Amino acid sequence: MKYVNLGKTGLKVSRICLGTMAYANGAGGAHPWALSEEASQPFYKRAFESGINFYDTANVYSFGTSEEFLGRAVKKYAKRDEVVIATKVHGEMRPGDPNGKGLSRKAILGEIDLSLKRLGTDYVDLYQIHRLDPETPIEETLEALHDVVKSGKARYIGASSMYAWQFMQALALQSANGWSRFVSMQNHLNLLYREEEREMLPLCRDQGIGVIPWSPLARGRLARAADEKTERSETDKFGTYLYRKTVEADRVVIERVGEVAAERGVSRGQVALAWHFAKPGVTAPIVGATKPEQLEDAIAAIDITLSADEVKRLEEPYVPHPVAGFV
Repeated sequence: MKYVNLGKTGLKVSRICLGTMAYANGAGGAHPWALSEEASQPFYKRAFESGINFYDTANVYSFGTSEEFLGRAVKKYAKRDEVVIATKVHGEMRPGDPNGKGLSRKAILGEIDLSLKRLGTDYVDLYQIHRLDPETPIEETLEALHDVVKSGKARYIGASSMYAWQFMQALALQSANGWSRFVSMQNHLNLLYREEEREMLPLCRDQGIGVIPWSPLARGRLARAADEKTERSETDKFGTYLYRKTVEADRVVIERVGEVAAERGVSRGQVALAWHFAKPGVTAPIVGATKPEQLEDAIAAIDITLSADEVKRLEEPYVPHPVAGFV
C-alpha cells in the first residue's frame, strides 16, 4: 500500500479510501445493492489486511447503519489509532423534525455525538460537511465545526461538493476568524465528469487541500461496457441524476478505457482509477465495493502508472457537462 499526506496536513492516508455506503443493509433507507453486516465483513477484513487505513462513511447512510458496521469492523480487524475514520454531516436523520438535518450549530453538535456513539469511538479523524446548507449562515457552520475540533471530537474537518467560490469563501472566513480550516474536498470527479478540473482542482492545489473524489468509476459505468446493466445501474436514482444526459462522447470515453485496459491486460476499473493517480493534487479516490474483484481492482490500481499518451487518449473525447452532484 502507498500512503500520502492529506493535503498539507501531517495525516497519512492510503491512496485508496474505502467508501462504506454499501455496507449498510438491514435498516430503513438502505440501497437495494447494499450488503448486510455479515456480507460486508470480508471486505473490511481484506481492506485492513491490504493496508487501506482510510474509511469514509456518513451519518445519513442508512440512518447510521453504515457507521455502526464500520465501528464494529474496526474493533474486530484493526486498531483504532491505525485507522483514519471519516464521516459526514448534513443529511436528514429525523424525518419530520425541522432540526433533524442541515448544518446548524444544533445539528452539527448533536450529530457528531450520535456519530461517535454509532462508530464506538471518542473521535473521528475527518469530519466533513456532506453538502452546503443554504438555510444556515456559513459562519455558523464554520464556527460549530471549529468547536467540534477544539472539543477533541474530530482531528480535522473537510468539505464536499460545492462551487469553487463557495469553498474559497469558507476558507477565507476560517482564516479571518482563526477557525479550524478545511483540509479536504470530497468532490465528484471521474473520466465522465471532469468539470472540477476547471476551478476546484486548481484551487485545492493552490490552497494545499487534499482531494478525495467520490464516484471515481462513475457509479460503475467506467468499469463495464457502455451497454452493460447492473442492479445498481437500474435502481440507483442518484446515479441516474448524475449521468442523465449521457452523450456519444461518454460512450467513446468508456470505449477508450476498455482499449487501454485490454492493451495492459488489466480491468477497466483499474485503468479508470489509475487515471485519478495521474491527476496532480488528487489524494485518494473513494471506492465502493460489493464484489471481491472490485476491491482487488482498487488495490491493484495503485501500482498502475498511466503514460502521458494513455492519459491523453482517455481524456481526448471528453465534452463539457452540466454541473452535477452539488445537491
